[in-house]
Amino acid sequence: MERQIMAEKLSKSSRTEAVAELKDWQDVDGRDAITKTFTFANFNEAFGFMTRVAMIAEKMDHHPEWFNVYKSVEVTLATHSVGGVSELDIKLAKAMDNFAKA
Repeated sequence: MERQIMAEKLSKSSRTEAVAELKDWQDVDGRDAITKTFTFANFNEAFGFMTRVAMIAEKMDHHPEWFNVYKSVEVTLATHSVGGVSELDIKLAKAMDNFAKA
């Protein structure tokens, strides 16, 4: 089981560089976090996406903040233990992007 215990907050330049490589992820105003809204064809696809993400998030021991209404899933990622965006958030964002394409 892949468990990530220690995380470090990304420096401003590392964070900017990492987020620039992600598709459609944006900074959260007033908070050291990133966000994206995923839109699917229907509720079943949105819920399936959330289920796949939940499985990898549990393995990473790193869980998203998210909100689902019908076919949309709004996600916010931050590593609470470090008070901002860490490599764990970037890794989870990339996995979410891959799951959304599948």
